[in-house]
Amino acid sequence: MYDINKVRQDFPILSRTVYDKPLVYLDNAATTQKPLCVLDAMRDEYLNVNANVHRGVHYLSQQATDLHEAARETVRKFINAPKIEEIIFTRGTTESLNLVVSSFCDEFMSEGDEVIISTMEHHSNIVPWQLQAAKKGIAIRVIPINDKGEINLDEFTHLFTDRTKIVSIAQVSNVLGTVNPVKEMIKIAHEHDVPVIVDGAQSTPHFAVDVQDLDCDFFAFSGHKIYGPTGIGVLYGKEEWLDKLPPYQGGGEMIESVSFEKTTFEKLPFKFEAGTPDYVATHGLAKAIDYVSALGMDNIAKHEQELTRYCMEQMKTIDGIRLFGEQEGKDAVVSFLVGDIHHMDMGTLLDRLGIAVRTGHHCAQPLMDRYGILGTVRASFALYNTKEEVDALVAGVKRVAMMF
Repeated sequence: MYDINKVRQDFPILSRTVYDKPLVYLDNAATTQKPLCVLDAMRDEYLNVNANVHRGVHYLSQQATDLHEAARETVRKFINAPKIEEIIFTRGTTESLNLVVSSFCDEFMSEGDEVIISTMEHHSNIVPWQLQAAKKGIAIRVIPINDKGEINLDEFTHLFTDRTKIVSIAQVSNVLGTVNPVKEMIKIAHEHDVPVIVDGAQSTPHFAVDVQDLDCDFFAFSGHKIYGPTGIGVLYGKEEWLDKLPPYQGGGEMIESVSFEKTTFEKLPFKFEAGTPDYVATHGLAKAIDYVSALGMDNIAKHEQELTRYCMEQMKTIDGIRLFGEQEGKDAVVSFLVGDIHHMDMGTLLDRLGIAVRTGHHCAQPLMDRYGILGTVRASFALYNTKEEVDALVAGVKRVAMMF
């Protein structure tokens, strides 16, 4: 295992105070803090290598292009994609999902065709499908979950019909911490000749992902949730599917030639990368991936799972606690309510104690409806969190509960 105290020194923000209290940052599912190596790399590129990438013949442009394309290779290796052409840079998981939904529906879905998603999806994996339902008349079929927040594979299997065209599923729930059996789900879908999109926003930062082992057709994740910069994300897609999909946006870089009569498009991955990419952010993302890879994804997973188990155990000592998501082996998220205390009140008072948590529906309102609630308090863990911070959270919750 890595030295947690040494690791925390890489994240200066963790040593600051809030309201004269030590900051306890437990909002990592929303965004993670950034290590100095990421910030230094991005600053260095702006200071020394800044130039627009691709097609530039001058030295700085070629340097910047080399860094940008090296970042693509870093991503490819990190998720074990077969080919660099299958790695597309986007602004984040949301754009990656919207890209696939829009292009896939344009090419392969018509009125009455069906997509399968789950009750626990983030709005980013619900709303794009609803937009297509309004536009093209496709149907959305929803996998139910049990009270623990788990999917039943038999119920999933029974949702397939001859109109099912695609499955889109989160690998890990951002509210429940449930780790879905996506490998088994992909196998079932492929038995029906149906491709699968995996939302990896909440899995990629926490444990090793191997897209070849999963055999997913598409995989999306965000840079800012894995200690990289905001505004950068990744879409992996199997070459056979990306070749078939039409472009999502038009403009510079994604074109091969343009005339007023006809436009032809660039080869992969540039076909889906219209406009100037955030080439400094891609370099920052690569540095973040290097950082977590050096620590070891298995080490990170072990550390965070221990924190999650410990937090769940300690939370159960609080009178009136309601925990949401009780899967054995759940990942890095603890969502809860206490008695009839409103989640906003709990979060606001915890903040005054220096404890940063997320409150609300977490962009998962259908999941809130499933549990008959308006929102939860969510504590979410990262590689730099400690048991002492869990203790501070539990003590804080007990203190707030006493006030009510």
